[in-house]
Amino acid sequence: MKILVLGSGAREHAIITALAREEQEHVLLAAPGNAGIAAQATLVELDANDPVAVTEYALAEDVELVVIGPEAPLIAGVADELRERGIAVFGPGRAAAQLEGSKAFAKHIMDVAGVPTGAATQAATLDAAIAAIDEIGAPYVIKADGLAAGKGVIVTEDRDAAIEHARYWLTHGSGGVLIEEFLAGQEVSLFLLSDGTHVLPLQPAQDFKRALDGDQGPNTGGMGSYSPLNWLPEGFVDEVIETVGLPTIRALAAQGTPFIGLLYCGLIVTEQGIRVIEFNARFGDPETQIVLPRLVTPLSGLLFAAATGGCAGMGRPEFSEQAGVTVVLASEDYPDAPITGRVLTGLAEAEQVEGVHLAHAATQLDDEGRFIATGGRVLSVVALGDDFAQARERAYEAIGRIHLEGGQFRSDIAAKAV
Repeated sequence: MKILVLGSGAREHAIITALAREEQEHVLLAAPGNAGIAAQATLVELDANDPVAVTEYALAEDVELVVIGPEAPLIAGVADELRERGIAVFGPGRAAAQLEGSKAFAKHIMDVAGVPTGAATQAATLDAAIAAIDEIGAPYVIKADGLAAGKGVIVTEDRDAAIEHARYWLTHGSGGVLIEEFLAGQEVSLFLLSDGTHVLPLQPAQDFKRALDGDQGPNTGGMGSYSPLNWLPEGFVDEVIETVGLPTIRALAAQGTPFIGLLYCGLIVTEQGIRVIEFNARFGDPETQIVLPRLVTPLSGLLFAAATGGCAGMGRPEFSEQAGVTVVLASEDYPDAPITGRVLTGLAEAEQVEGVHLAHAATQLDDEGRFIATGGRVLSVVALGDDFAQARERAYEAIGRIHLEGGQFRSDIAAKAV
């Protein structure tokens, strides 16, 4: 199959790695890709956020499936244009992608669908935000309404910090802010593949959003992840499908905006039961980097089934019994003002550790053939093992072989799973 993957991060590298290891041979294309992806796919100079450019390229090259990695092309309507021209695409249209593009829209859909979630108040002005902050009380949970690259949320006991976060996103964001009820519990990410009517679940994972050990420091796009989550109760995935996934898919279909693609359910397991923290409209990062390496069922068949209305005819995806841990290496001063342009060494040595491979996020090759860090989250070190102790040992041995001046990573990813 000829497959075009849009995006340039570790998530897209993980998708391409999963496709490349299948028995069925594929022609893999990536736009724009990165230095790591270039080893497995042909890089295409193409604006992934331009619906017409992507569609014209896909038609000219006889692409059979387009997989949209990041959120920006979804919000730009790339999937809509592709579908209108008859190209199979894994990713929701612009209207359905508002499930991620607008926290307020997501809350509306959850309300319509009867999906369990925390109470929230939308605010379009600072005065309204302050009033809601004082009404709901601490701990304060403030969320930017629009896209914020994983950095639009603050959870704090500090009222002044909550107000400042609201002030910032009301000024610099694309929408208002939401002030939400704080929910205590363990967070879980569950990916559901949807063809607009049916869903197929992947295995749950847990990610680590804070920058520093012990869940300290600012929120990030994610500093690591592990899977499977053996502490979840039996029947957890089925419960999420019945109480969250299918009601959400049906509510979107009922309003004429079917959701075709990856429904990322950001959940929290509270004493009162499962609650939804957020939805995303695409594969999560870094969870994808650890969920897909454990996937036994060919990914291409799952993605194509979702893109073409065929989920009902597919069995549930199967996974290996191995434990998986991924640790993100980030640039100095990430997430505030990451210092980029520094040389990465030791990548080949890291991948010599048994059970380890790298998923590149923000790398490019310079004229001398050296890897250069070009963004905040630079790469994910992915390790599989017979158990979490072995997977963690391998991940941290590998990341210890990589040198990036000022590079940072958390040392406690999956520590509680051992």
